[in-house]
Amino acid sequence: MSWSRRALLGGLAALPACGFAPVYGPGGAAEGLSGQIAVDAPTDEAGYAFVRHLESRLGRTEGARYRLSPQISVVEEDLGYTPAGEITLVRLLGQLAYTLTDTTDGTQVAAGTLTNFTSYPAPVFGTGRTTIAGNTVTTRAARDDAIERLMVILGDQLVSELLVTAATWRR
Repeated sequence: MSWSRRALLGGLAALPACGFAPVYGPGGAAEGLSGQIAVDAPTDEAGYAFVRHLESRLGRTEGARYRLSPQISVVEEDLGYTPAGEITLVRLLGQLAYTLTDTTDGTQVAAGTLTNFTSYPAPVFGTGRTTIAGNTVTTRAARDDAIERLMVILGDQLVSELLVTAATWRR
């Protein structure tokens, strides 16, 4: 084991002495949180991908202590162009506004807005040597994949935010 590894492990061993506690560990802010947040049913493909990812991170549950209500918007923006003005890249701008409610008394315990983006290639049709050929099927698959990636990114941002702030809203 190298010196830097020993120093790192020694530093990690000293963390509990300075007040550090793993978020899911004994006494951590999110201890026992898994399976305690139910997410509202999705209404579109982006929402479905978001809820599926959140349930994989937070657990799927019935009768949870908290209810998460996400409002997701995805806006497409043309980003890349050929010299002829044809679109080559589309950016998806995602925004997640959420509220977290305690189901025992209906009190809103947390709320916020998160944003992020991803992109996918757009088909360019033409006869030039630099033209990228695409079709509706590949474009749709690339768009669907970009939406899935965006929902994972927003879901991970939300989980991180909930874990970091759990001590302020958990009762």
